Amino acid sequence: MSLLRITPSAHSSVSSRLFRLSIFLLLSLPDSKGKAIWTAHLNITFQVGNRIISELGESGVFGNHSPLERVSGAVVLPEGWNQNACNPMTNFSRPEQADSWLALIERGGCTFTHKINVAAEKGANGVIIYNYPGTGNKVFPMSHQGTENIVAVMIGNLKGMELLHLIQKGVYVTIIIEVGRMHMPWLSHYVMSLFTFLAATIAYLFLYCAWRPRVPNSSTRRRRQIKADVKKAIGQLQLRVLKEGDKELDPNEDSCVVCFDMYKPQDVVRVLTCKHFFHKACIDPWLLAHRTCPMCKCDILKT
Repeated sequence: MSLLRITPSAHSSVSSRLFRLSIFLLLSLPDSKGKAIWTAHLNITFQVGNRIISELGESGVFGNHSPLERVSGAVVLPEGWNQNACNPMTNFSRPEQADSWLALIERGGCTFTHKINVAAEKGANGVIIYNYPGTGNKVFPMSHQGTENIVAVMIGNLKGMELLHLIQKGVYVTIIIEVGRMHMPWLSHYVMSLFTFLAATIAYLFLYCAWRPRVPNSSTRRRRQIKADVKKAIGQLQLRVLKEGDKELDPNEDSCVVCFDMYKPQDVVRVLTCKHFFHKACIDPWLLAHRTCPMCKCDILKT
């Protein structure tokens, strides 16, 4: 699951760049001309076993008619199979320990105004709407007149689905929404000129890279060697098959921090040199990408 962010990585850096690029592309649309767009910082916190995991990212945008205010609370889903909250009778499964809560709602089925009003009438302190499937982490500022008293932000579909799956597994998730940065659109002809220039430049670079001789440089060879060393190191790590009676199967023990699932008999686990262990199917791809233990950051090449 990609929501887990124990250490900064190249993946998170790329995601941040893609989000900023989506904001830039958004500003070039004709209907955004002259409007200020405010990003939203989401501080997401949840607990797995005895560990509290937090993620802070500029992963949303405020709606056009949303107050620019800080709001926080437990994340709550609409009850039932339909997650778009279009039915006026929609209820939300609010946790008893939550003093305030934020509704997590799927886009589609009705207007943004209707969804937000349904959640507000049920007592939500804020509304988070995630985009359609297949849109990745693309976002845009929603239009929702008549809901000016409740904070409303949009997040990407991928981030929304991560939160949805966590809550459906029974994980208690809280979010603090902070006001981010303001973006102002450029004049349309400047934007179109820049896009034309970028398109021509990218096309040139693509053709150049496609036709030039592919000679591996020293850095490429070094990366290939490191990848080979990591594969070899992974193959030398201990494997275990869990069986009935193992203490790892105790419900009070920690689950796998990569997939959050509890260990079961016949599960194959990989034991790292730091003695931390995880599902083999979960940890092998992680080590290939990061080469460090996701819990203590022990480097398998150095040990």
